[in-house]
Parts: sequence; C-alpha cells; structure tokens
Amino acid sequence: MVTASAPGKVYLFGEHAVVYGEPAVPCAIELRARVTVDRRDDDRLRVHAEDLSLDGFTVEYSGDAGDRPDVAVSESLVEAAMGYVDGAIEQARDAAAEPAVGFDVTIESDIPLGGGLGSSAAVVVATIEAATRELDVELDREEIADRAYQVEHDVQDGEASRADTFCSAMGGAVRVEGDDCRTIGAPELPFVVGFDGGAGDTGELVAGVRSLKGEYDFAETTVRTIGDLVLQGERALDDGDAAEIGRLMDFNHGLLSALGVSARRLDEMVWAARDAGAMGAKLTGAGGGGCVVALDDSEGTLTALKYSPACEQAFRADLAREGVRVERD
Repeated sequence: MVTASAPGKVYLFGEHAVVYGEPAVPCAIELRARVTVDRRDDDRLRVHAEDLSLDGFTVEYSGDAGDRPDVAVSESLVEAAMGYVDGAIEQARDAAAEPAVGFDVTIESDIPLGGGLGSSAAVVVATIEAATRELDVELDREEIADRAYQVEHDVQDGEASRADTFCSAMGGAVRVEGDDCRTIGAPELPFVVGFDGGAGDTGELVAGVRSLKGEYDFAETTVRTIGDLVLQGERALDDGDAAEIGRLMDFNHGLLSALGVSARRLDEMVWAARDAGAMGAKLTGAGGGGCVVALDDSEGTLTALKYSPACEQAFRADLAREGVRVERD
C-alpha cells in the first residue's frame, strides 16, 4: 500500500491563452490531493473518493460504466473525475508493463472539484505516483507530469495544456509555453483564495474561447495580449515586485472577462478583494465559477471575502515548494 500526495495550484497569469501556445505561470499551493493505492489479487479497479469539493462528498465506483453516483455536482464533473482516475491507472499499468493488474484506490482531497485550483491534475499526478510505486516502479517527476498531461489531454478532448500537471508534479512556480515546461523562482506571495461554491465546465469554457477566436480577430489579439502580459509578469517575479504582480493580475482578469470566462460571482469576489486593499485579484483556472486568487498580506481581503455574499469560503494558501511526494510506502 502506497500513499502519495500532490498540490493544487493557482494561476498568476496565462490561463486559457496557454492552450494556444502562449506562456503561463501557475504556482503550486499547499492544498493537496492524497491518493492511496493497494494492489488487488484480481484485475478489478475499485475507487473510493471523498472530499473532492470544499463541502465534501463521496463517490464510489468499481470501473463499471453504468455506475453513476448520486452527488450534488454536475454529472459532467463526476464523469470527468472518474475518467481522470481511470486514465491515471492506465498510465501506471503502462509504466509498469502490467496491463491487467487491479487496484483499490482511495482519494482524499482538500481541493475543490472544478474550482480552478487544479484538482484533477493533483489527483492524476498523485495516483500515477502511488500506483507505480505500488508496482515497484519509480518514475521521475518529469515523466509523471508528462503521463498526467496525457490523461488530461484525453479527458479534455485535446484542449488541455501541460501547465496544471507540470505544476502539480514539480511544485513551486513554473513557466509553461507549449511543450516547454520549467520551474522558475518566485518570492513568497500572500495568496488569498475565495471560492464561490460552484464550478465551471472546463471543456465548455475552453471551447467558448476557441469559438470567439475563430469569429473575431480581436479575440485572437486578446489571447496574444495575455501572452505578452505573462512576459511582463515574469520580470516582476524576478524583481520580487508583488505590487506589479498584483497590477498585472488585475489586467489579466479583465482580459479573461473579455473572453467570456468570468462570471458575476467571480467578479464580485475580485472587486471585494480590490476594495479591501488587495494588490491584485483575478479568477484562477477555467472560470465560469469556482475560485479567485488575490494578493494581500493584511487581513483585509480575507475578511472582505468571508463577508462577501458571492463567496462561500475564503482562506490563505501558502506556496507549495514541493510537488508530488510519497507520504507512506
């Protein structure tokens, strides 16, 4: 029996544009998915998952395509979650050259499902690590990230980027531009996260941006502008200039709103944070619902978000310097 964990993430800059080859900078945060894998004597797969949203719910299934849990989240999100786990197990089987091995898999996560904090990437990364270790195979973090990306690519119908999975596997701050992925330096940043209790449909939102790009030249220009903003953001990170990072986060949120991926509740949380004195605030992830991230080293933003009608939960999140790791072997 092996337990592995992997962190979630927030985007400083670049979500959505990264799908089209523009650079992005996500940062791993100390919210983790923990996956325990125990090899079975047969070829069946049994998965028990709980706490996949901040409210928490339980999903159990045994790999049967007709098995659909009754939970208070959208069916598309549940089906995607099951697809991520199945795909991660297939990657582990492939890495170990044991295509028929069965597993009991238990997943516990602090990360809201579909909230823009990289829940699926963390689960996939941790599952691959735990399952391969259970089969006495040790992969380096780059291979784990690559295999995890293949899972997300398949589940998201080819619309995924390498950003989430690479960040979860490596930890810290990373820069992703197409297939070029690397870790970068970053100061300690005072992240405050607000969660509206909902979730966006990543595939639908990415498809919406793609449709806009195909219809309007200015939408294509907006995506390229986000890429230019990321380059400026990297310089601010190098300088340790939190105020400039915050200003660029504000700008990035405006560009994402122009692409139609924000939502009223996300905008309300962003403005609550700004009005409370945050250096910057933006949605993080696919949008449509879920989370915003702000920079504020005072208590102002945290307090404002807790009292915002749009926000279900607010919390601080430390930068996770360590990516995927084995917790118990």
